[in-house]
Amino acid sequence: MKPTIDTIASECVAVRLRMLNRVVTNIYDEALRSLDLKVSQMNILVATAKMGTARPAAVCEHLHLDVSTLSRNVERMKARGWLEVVPDDDGRSQPFRLTREGRKLLEMAIPAWSQAQQRVKTVLGDGFTEQLIHAVKRVRKADDAL
Repeated sequence: MKPTIDTIASECVAVRLRMLNRVVTNIYDEALRSLDLKVSQMNILVATAKMGTARPAAVCEHLHLDVSTLSRNVERMKARGWLEVVPDDDGRSQPFRLTREGRKLLEMAIPAWSQAQQRVKTVLGDGFTEQLIHAVKRVRKADDAL
């Protein structure tokens, strides 16, 4: 069967995911606004906290970011005192880690994140949230197989 404009308009997964992404991002960003933090930055802080010393390539791979997006965010976060570059033998790579201020900000953000997380689960429904978590695991597994 040949897809029609109506079918694409009513069923396109890409359009729906992009729409959901904007709605969900706005919920988290609104919750974090008082901390002058965006959820995209919080995700980088969390990845960095988990890694200890974060290498840009590893963060990009983990968060599915392109290098320029990460670089732009890291520069802003360094300027705000949340991240610092770690000296490295390899001059091409600039690993970074949380500063004391970055760790404190991350800890302060947890209650706002929790509120946003609950709101998103309420809006989307627990079943959808669980399916999303499993879908991401499948994507990661497929990436690992490549």
